[in-house]
Formats: sequence, C-alpha cells, structure tokens
Amino acid sequence: MKKIILFSIGIMAFISCNDKKEVAEAEVVEQVNFKSFGDSITNESVLTKEEMLAKYETMKSTDTLNVKFGADIISTCAKKGCWMTLNLADGQESFVKFKDYAFFVPKEGAEEHYAVVEGKAFIEEISVDELKHYAKDAGKSQQAIDSIVEPKRTLRFMADGVLIADTK
Repeated sequence: MKKIILFSIGIMAFISCNDKKEVAEAEVVEQVNFKSFGDSITNESVLTKEEMLAKYETMKSTDTLNVKFGADIISTCAKKGCWMTLNLADGQESFVKFKDYAFFVPKEGAEEHYAVVEGKAFIEEISVDELKHYAKDAGKSQQAIDSIVEPKRTLRFMADGVLIADTK
C-alpha cells in the first residue's frame, strides 16, 4: 500500500513540474518587447496567420473586416517604410499600408521579425502600373519590374497600429 501511495505522489509531483514548465514557457512568449507604430494596440487576442488566411479566403472584393493578426514581416518599403508585406500560411502574403499615411515602419532590419497589425482587411485587384511601382520601391531589378504584365488579386490590410517584435 505504501508503494502505491509513494508512486502516486511521485506521479503527481512529475505532472506538477511539467505544468510549471508550460506556464514558464508561456510567460516567456508574453515577455517579448514590441516597438509600437501608429495607434496604440496590444498583443492580446491576436489571430494567427493561418486564422487570418482562412478569413481572407471567405472574403469577397467588396468585404471589409476589422481584425488583429500577427505574422512575420517579409519586406518593407525601402524608400520610406510606408508599406510592408506579412507572411501568411500556404505561401500567401498580406500587403499592409498605414492609415492616412500617418506613420511608417523601419525601412531596414524588420524582415523576418514578428509583427501584429490591427485595422481593416480587404481584397483588392492591383493594376500593372501599381505593381511595377511597388516593385521599384522594393528595390527589385528592372527585369523583375518588366516581367509584371497582369493585375493581381491581393490580400490587403489598412493598419491603424503596428507592433514589431524587437527580436526575430
């Protein structure tokens, strides 16, 4: 009987230690420092990139959705920091601009950092001229710019506020 009791206590202690480890790991994630741009937002109740892509897939070109999501930054405008692209699931990306051109994000060094954006998601078809303009702003080669020959349906986002993690 004593062996069963001691065994039970040992199992309970092991489970208790594992629970504490999971709590400690969750606290580390919450302790990420963010730089804030635009309106003040929090990193709470943030959709994942997969959840955001699922929302985009159900949207029509006339829909607008108020939402907050997080994803890694692919690139930012090399001239001013006036736009960025975020990496969604399945190779998709969201093109993010900033409300009223009121704020900018870093032009360099933000790539691959985690960002949280809050604002309006929508679908837009971008003209060839505008696509070429963005390619030029991103520092693409003339060959890459010239290869743009048809409009593109894009997943767009107008951010009121942005948080960018200090670390990758």
